[in-house]
Amino acid sequence: MAARSSGNQLFKAARIAAGYASQDAFADAAGVNVRQVRRWESDNPPWPQPSVGQKIERLLGQGLRALGFTPPAGVADESSPRALPGALPVTASAVGLASVPTQVAGNLQPATAAIDFATITRAQRRLYWSVAPATLHPTIVEHSKLGCALLVDTAGQTRRSVAAALAETYLLAARIEFFDLRNDKATQTLVLALQAAAEADDPLMATAVLAHMAFPPAWSGHREEAIERMVAARTYARRGAAPALLMAWLDSVEAECETRCGNTRTALNLLNHAEDLLADGPQHAVPEWLDWFTPVRLAAFKGNTELKAGHLPQARATLLRVLEDLDPSEVKQASVILGDLGAVEAEAGHPEEACVYVLRALDQLERTWYAMGMDRVREVRRALAPHQHERCVRELDDRLYGWASTVSAFSG
Repeated sequence: MAARSSGNQLFKAARIAAGYASQDAFADAAGVNVRQVRRWESDNPPWPQPSVGQKIERLLGQGLRALGFTPPAGVADESSPRALPGALPVTASAVGLASVPTQVAGNLQPATAAIDFATITRAQRRLYWSVAPATLHPTIVEHSKLGCALLVDTAGQTRRSVAAALAETYLLAARIEFFDLRNDKATQTLVLALQAAAEADDPLMATAVLAHMAFPPAWSGHREEAIERMVAARTYARRGAAPALLMAWLDSVEAECETRCGNTRTALNLLNHAEDLLADGPQHAVPEWLDWFTPVRLAAFKGNTELKAGHLPQARATLLRVLEDLDPSEVKQASVILGDLGAVEAEAGHPEEACVYVLRALDQLERTWYAMGMDRVREVRRALAPHQHERCVRELDDRLYGWASTVSAFSG
């Protein structure tokens, strides 16, 4: 009885490792008929035409010989076990991987590597809401290094999946650096996130990264630069057919930028548009990573803008409603809302009520540090300068300038 043919297992294994679970999937990626893929996985795979062979090498990250092909007589074999032109070395350099060893043919990670890497990314995303940022951030940075190494040792769909999770990892690191720690590395980290999103060909992740890139210039009053980045974010949102929730968040981010630059009327119009988007119906196809924005968060944006616009009764009502609707686990956001409520009362000439809210905000910050929350607290304290000799403000100062908070506030 004749032995059963096993076919070209080298090609098949590389295809599966690159994330193409079926012959049809690889045929679509390579732009060929599925019958051609079957021939490549046969006992005697035909040598591909030069342009097709180069595409195979780029998709699978290995030379044709390593994939089980034997060049016919008279045909030069230009493939080699080194990393291939236009493939991983360029990618590695683009996302800051110059120090990572170049991929070696035959040493690709299995498709499950992307799944495992993304699982850790998701866990870190959830931990962000409860773990101290200074504790979590180094772990996320180390996780990004693993992602860089995996990006070099994967190909095809597996590489894109790794890149997508790596982009999210970088984005999470940048969010901690900017919002939690006030670290000036955030902009550089966002560039890495954008490069990884490009490698993953993920327009919605690019949308999120570009919108986050608008925050630093807006905080510095550079409106044109911030709006330019928002235009880019909206362009990628259109390319990715972004869901209404993501589009509403873009309105909220742009509103924050306009508010920071003194354009509260424009900001309120944007927030009204965001509310209309969310009122249109249920949300579909929302990215899993978009866990920082909800209708309650939209109301929080609006309350802050109403405060900055001087609409104190509206701001008070909006923020009290947000505080009531906010999930108890959202300790960081609670410190921001309490700070804004303190600012409302300070502007209204009610120092005692303002101090009560600020003390509550400090309680939240003792549970989980959040630089944004402390910024709000300091803004209220500055607004209370005309009342600094009153007992409630002195008691606030005693709490605000304990040893630990004083060292934190004035070091570096």
